[in-house]
Amino acid sequence: MIARLFHGWERRLAAVTTDRVVQGFEWGADWLPTEAGTARESASGEQEEVEAWSTSVLSDSDRFFETPPTDEYRLENNELSFPSVLKTPHPTNNTVYARYHPADHTGGPRRAVVVMPQWNADPGGHMALSRVIARFGVSALRLSLPYHDRRMPPELHRADYIVSANVGRTLQVCRQAVLDARRAVHWLVGQGYERVGVLGTSLGSCLAMLTAAHEPKVTAAALNHISPFFADVVWEGLSTSHVRAGLDGEIDLTRLRRLWLPISPQPYIERMREKRVLLVYARYDLSFPIRLSRMLVDEFRSHEIPHKVFVLPCGHYSTGVAPFSWMDGYALVRFLRSAL
Repeated sequence: MIARLFHGWERRLAAVTTDRVVQGFEWGADWLPTEAGTARESASGEQEEVEAWSTSVLSDSDRFFETPPTDEYRLENNELSFPSVLKTPHPTNNTVYARYHPADHTGGPRRAVVVMPQWNADPGGHMALSRVIARFGVSALRLSLPYHDRRMPPELHRADYIVSANVGRTLQVCRQAVLDARRAVHWLVGQGYERVGVLGTSLGSCLAMLTAAHEPKVTAAALNHISPFFADVVWEGLSTSHVRAGLDGEIDLTRLRRLWLPISPQPYIERMREKRVLLVYARYDLSFPIRLSRMLVDEFRSHEIPHKVFVLPCGHYSTGVAPFSWMDGYALVRFLRSAL
């Protein structure tokens, strides 16, 4: 009975958003590096190129997520900006913005966390959480994801380029988010922060784990709404049903899961062994189905990777509604204070 109540509530909350658009399927080989191949004369050629490239980058993920240093950071009125490593066809997306919430570190270690919000978060998303984190002694740097906020080109009204039925573009733009987060971590370290963590929610949770897995300076990761596979969430989730509609009939889940493995947590679980990890999921989640969330928890257990688990008694959208938002915030802040 409780599940039916929450699932009905989740569907009503999801239905508030009426501007979702079904986009056609594309292999997206034009988003791959030119050295990836030249088989772009046909759809079958594009498919082969994307599949070959995805396999190759998974075999060397350190290179895929390699983040060269930059000294082009600019901080004005607590807004940080810097150039993205990955240059996309949209100039507005190639500058990264982050809101800095410094904490009072008097008498204690200098601790900070990069906050990565959910997909389609508005400019104020996670700002209140960041302020609360800072109030409890951990500075927060709230990152705007690619194609969000000021990074969104004028032809978009949703951040459809970071998760879409375009396979290659989704790979590259999610990669860009990780590169941006690593540069944000590097800036914090350059400011004298001794302990740095990442906090991500929903899509941001996936990206935060990829960041933690590839950035040695990150020592803690709070992952809020979780799944081992990027593709499975898109395929099964309530929030991404319009993306699934663009994929249907063009590709099956098995192949999509394989192609999107480079941006999935599953291949990188062993890399989290030296990190402090919090896994949060919601019992009645329809966007990150609970089966997938528990699968990731089981993977951490089977690999004997130290971690903590917190289960919210609500759904995905209802996590943002009191009192569940307070419970979630309490678990995240408590973990960060302890882990950092």
